[in-house]
Amino acid sequence: MALTLGSINRSMNGVVVALTEAPVIGALMRRGFVVVTYTGRRSGKTFSTPVFYQRSGDKVTIGVAMPDSKQWWRNFLGEGGPISLHLNGVDRSGHATAARDAKGRVSVRVRLDPAI
Repeated sequence: MALTLGSINRSMNGVVVALTEAPVIGALMRRGFVVVTYTGRRSGKTFSTPVFYQRSGDKVTIGVAMPDSKQWWRNFLGEGGPISLHLNGVDRSGHATAARDAKGRVSVRVRLDPAI
């Protein structure tokens, strides 16, 4: 089986997700990583991926590293769309929008729905 960038990325994502759920190191990992779940705009399939994030109240900002080599954030262009984040052991829903700045950097901004 040949290694591709996609297969390496999927393997690394699996490692990061496992580390966020680990008993000892999980709390440290969750300070910087969150698992986002969304529905693909073309496929209609559900995907989950770990990402770096920053949170301020009900707002979460995700900086997309190397955005031209990734597709997931494009689901949130224009009007954006629904997203789920696994924050502090709890799934939270919200609305995400993606934007590219003048320097080509991409960020996804999420407004969390009120906690139930």
